[in-house]
Amino acid sequence: MSDKESVVIIGGGPAGLTAAWELIKDGGDARYDVTVLEESQEFGGIARTVRHNGNRMDIGGHRFFSKDDRIMQWWAQTMPLQGAPSYDDKKLGRSHELEPGGPDPEKTDKVMLKRHRVSRIFWNKHFFDYPISLSVSTLKAMGPRITVEAGFSYLKSVFHKLPEDNLENFYINRFGRKLYSMFFEGYTEKLWGRHPSEISADWGSQRVKGLSIMGVLKNAVQKLLPKKRSNAEVETSLIEEFWYPKLGPGQLWETVEQNCVDAGVTVLTGAKVVAIHRENGVIASVDYEDAEGKRTTLKADQFISSMPVKDLVEALDTEQDPAPQDMVAVAKGLPYRDFVTVGILVKRLKLKNTTDIPTLGNPPIVPDCWIYVQDPGYKVGRLQIFNNWSPYLVKDVDDTVWIGLEYFCEEGDDFWNMTDEEATRFAIKELTRMGVINGAHEVLDAHRERVKKAYPAYFDTYDQMPELVEYLDSFGNLYCVGRNGQHRYNNMDHSMATAIEAVGNIKEHRTSKRNVWSVNTEKSYHESK
Repeated sequence: MSDKESVVIIGGGPAGLTAAWELIKDGGDARYDVTVLEESQEFGGIARTVRHNGNRMDIGGHRFFSKDDRIMQWWAQTMPLQGAPSYDDKKLGRSHELEPGGPDPEKTDKVMLKRHRVSRIFWNKHFFDYPISLSVSTLKAMGPRITVEAGFSYLKSVFHKLPEDNLENFYINRFGRKLYSMFFEGYTEKLWGRHPSEISADWGSQRVKGLSIMGVLKNAVQKLLPKKRSNAEVETSLIEEFWYPKLGPGQLWETVEQNCVDAGVTVLTGAKVVAIHRENGVIASVDYEDAEGKRTTLKADQFISSMPVKDLVEALDTEQDPAPQDMVAVAKGLPYRDFVTVGILVKRLKLKNTTDIPTLGNPPIVPDCWIYVQDPGYKVGRLQIFNNWSPYLVKDVDDTVWIGLEYFCEEGDDFWNMTDEEATRFAIKELTRMGVINGAHEVLDAHRERVKKAYPAYFDTYDQMPELVEYLDSFGNLYCVGRNGQHRYNNMDHSMATAIEAVGNIKEHRTSKRNVWSVNTEKSYHESK
């Protein structure tokens, strides 16, 4: 017999693995018997790294920074920050900007690189700053007529605030109707498949919080001041520096998983949770199936779930002990947006670097990490240039450019159901039409990756989430964490924070779970000041 408290963690993504490590570190192996059940064979969830023919893809793009010092320390303890010039730093003369004392990324793989963020918007054959700024280049690209219209439109929004009962009004209040119609309306509909007027304003308060014209102006003025600000003083969407694992975000989570196993955590892959059993008002056990369909029952004292809420309630809704039908209806109605990335390897880009930022490659490339395609004439939502995230993601970084085209769709729709060849042809045609490449003859390789339930959406039954939260919290030993576990479009650091809060509750035997659900909603977690 063991006196250890048993904990089952559903999901091996950032939230699940953070919970596992928080339980087991600092002698926790003597107090807790921890098991992680991961449905796939990979770790990191959407923050995994995909390998293809020597090149690596970051699914969705992951910047490692946080306003939460616990998270920054957590990352630094897992994978130290670079201390010697990396490949691109040496070529671009950035060695003076590096942190002293850390490992040399040329000699070790387990290291965080300091990255310089550049992101721009592609709209109407022009590039704009992202987030949209009021720079000279922006005003020149818009032209005098549109600039005047946007200015008066913004002034109207200052003196006539709309009720923020939907995402459309949220954006109009901060940018004016003209800029909203240019840069937010079409892109939001592309992302979610719904018009912003049908989406809860919660999404805006979740993702952009303090971002507005005034926020952009304030940031522009403060950048001119001699004192350099830390990331903690800058609105999240305006952060210009971040950390990044040398071999992509999945490298960090693979490291965490190995650390957990070394410390005594049991990690099972190919383990899909299909049923959750209740006894006396608490969760008693879960059933999981392996790749061959063999079912195993696992009992535990505590359960931490990062699986999608919809799937969680479905697993609770058994014939022998059905969940309340109103809760089942809410869970079934929760919407998601699925995601497809098409990786394209080319010799060169047709785009020219018109910025003053030096770039890598032969010939040089544009410096962007992301290019947001907010022009409604294209289906692609964003372009990633993996060379700029980390040169180590690209097998031949001197002579090839590795691009990721991000598409938002729904599982089972026409785009989702395309073959790899069809999706690749579609992506190449869009790149060519945008003027990013000259044509299919320049493509050297391609890879398509599909991701289910990538983005929890804020419409349909989402407004009934508080009722579902109350029901799930009634099981005292069940903690819902992470993006899908809470049906909240959190960043990676917020997902980790929910896990840290949940583990704190388990260790301190706290009853209320308000702190777990309050991450990135209460003032202490806000991204803006």
